Amino acid sequence: MTQTQSLTGAWQFRQAVAHQAGDAQRRGEEWLPATVPGGAHTDLFALGRIPDPFVGDNERRVQWVAEADWEYRKSFDVTPELLRQPHIWLACDGLDTLATVSLNGRELGRAMNMFRQYRWDVKDLLVAQSNELRMYFASSAKYIAEQESIRSLPAPTHSLPGGPSIRKAPCQFGWDWGPKLPPVGIWKDIRLEAYTSARLSDVHLRQFHANGIVRVEARLEVENWAPGVSAVLRVTAPDGVVRSAGAVLAPEAGSHLVLEIERPHLWWPNGLGDQPLYHVQVQLDQSGVVLDEKTYQLGLRTIELRQDPDEWGRSFTFVVNGRPFFAKGSNWIPADSFPTRLTGAALEDLIRSAVQSHQNMLRVWGGGFYEDECFYDLCDRYGILVWQDFIFSCSIYPLDDPGFVENVCIEVVQNVRRLRHRASLALWCGNNEMEQGWVEWHWDRPELQALKAAYDRFFHHTLPEWCAAEDPDHAYWPSSPSSDTPFKSPNGQVQGDAH
Repeated sequence: MTQTQSLTGAWQFRQAVAHQAGDAQRRGEEWLPATVPGGAHTDLFALGRIPDPFVGDNERRVQWVAEADWEYRKSFDVTPELLRQPHIWLACDGLDTLATVSLNGRELGRAMNMFRQYRWDVKDLLVAQSNELRMYFASSAKYIAEQESIRSLPAPTHSLPGGPSIRKAPCQFGWDWGPKLPPVGIWKDIRLEAYTSARLSDVHLRQFHANGIVRVEARLEVENWAPGVSAVLRVTAPDGVVRSAGAVLAPEAGSHLVLEIERPHLWWPNGLGDQPLYHVQVQLDQSGVVLDEKTYQLGLRTIELRQDPDEWGRSFTFVVNGRPFFAKGSNWIPADSFPTRLTGAALEDLIRSAVQSHQNMLRVWGGGFYEDECFYDLCDRYGILVWQDFIFSCSIYPLDDPGFVENVCIEVVQNVRRLRHRASLALWCGNNEMEQGWVEWHWDRPELQALKAAYDRFFHHTLPEWCAAEDPDHAYWPSSPSSDTPFKSPNGQVQGDAH
């Protein structure tokens, strides 16, 4: 079975000063206690080192935090059982944002995207006792200022200049509703993962509805280091009925598992019906020993975005289980400037409030971030559909830079794969108000035509191709608002959506 060892909890941190750029040895102030997941602002506030950033004009008094570099460290032992495994990775679900990661004095790699998971092979570096993991976070505020001095890109005037140059939540640099408090630190789970003979690197769950029967398919990608590994798909219905299907894997290959569900319990949005959820297990097995497992909650339903000619132009209607309905809801911005402060109970209270006010859809807005699993779990359970923006908003991004696009590609693939099975997922949307910017915000100037061509190529060709390859079961929409005719009446009333 997969073995994991959490590296969250108690860490240490300090403000760091580099001797010179790229120098691996840093000096800094005293080491202070820190909590992971967390960040420099929340750790400093917990220690009484900064005032509450949300009181009075304290936001201005704590700007130095984001302008500084920070270093985090943790000393840990490794359990003998885990250390014996032949394959061990350090898995970092969220590093915010410009991080250099080292273990026992050896640099593992560098992160430059808060929306990505990073993984490093650490088998040969780990020892039984007193391992030291270090994270050096360079200032995102200084980075974007430097990038802005090299190439200025249009962005919201109420934000710190340069935000489009980095893959970090845009609103954290300031928005018309929010402060300039860009967090820095380890903002999601971090752990060791150890495997013996095989690992599930990806599971693509799909469902096909016909004649009152649902065919559930699981396409597996497997890192397989030994023969004799088999895979099992097991689905438990809300009433406890269990169905399963299995297959033997070929070496270095995945598998395709299929089972049928008769008399399915269908999932409905809030106000249209119930939200029964099936429990799905995908396991890798070798001689009766479970090598790896992934679990999911699955709502059985169909969803489409229907756009038919009508008396005004073209409709824009969501249809679930063949039934058109009125999508009504809210624009979901991050619920806290420091996301690691948000508790599960507080998040559930917000989702429950949406349900109680008869909402059935939330738009995860492109100026924030892809939400945590808990958010989508709650939306599945409460019948809240999710219009999911990719994280681009109100700016011109350097989409003519191949390195930037490559970074975004990994981000997109990881997050589409993470969320595509969700009953709550309704739509993938390219960005927030950027097509409108090209048409209405005086971006369409001669000196920006190369960037306009890059926008057109990315949001009308590249990104929808990525989405179709990873998730052919959900619609893609290029921008919000959009008429779905590039650069033509994006905020019109004839077709598409409008703000």
